[in-house]
Amino acid sequence: MAKDSKIDRRDDVSPTEGEHKYGDVEFADPTNKKYPIDTPEHVRAAWSYINHKDNAEKYDADDVEQIKERIKKAAKKHDVTIESD
Repeated sequence: MAKDSKIDRRDDVSPTEGEHKYGDVEFADPTNKKYPIDTPEHVRAAWSYINHKDNAEKYDADDVEQIKERIKKAAKKHDVTIESD
């Protein structure tokens, strides 16, 4: 997997929707503005959501891995404990 390669644009989401809802924050999926990771609460929610099969299957395996790595990094930054998979 190429580290920090660009995540593919999804046809089923509107990136402006995520930006409108959360503002100019850091996202685990910055391409589609999905999975905000700017607060401890968002980090926990992002981890929970990306580990749901129906959410993860919308991405290829490399993208899921990249999103999870970004969430793990944010968890460490925000001092949040998450269960590794």
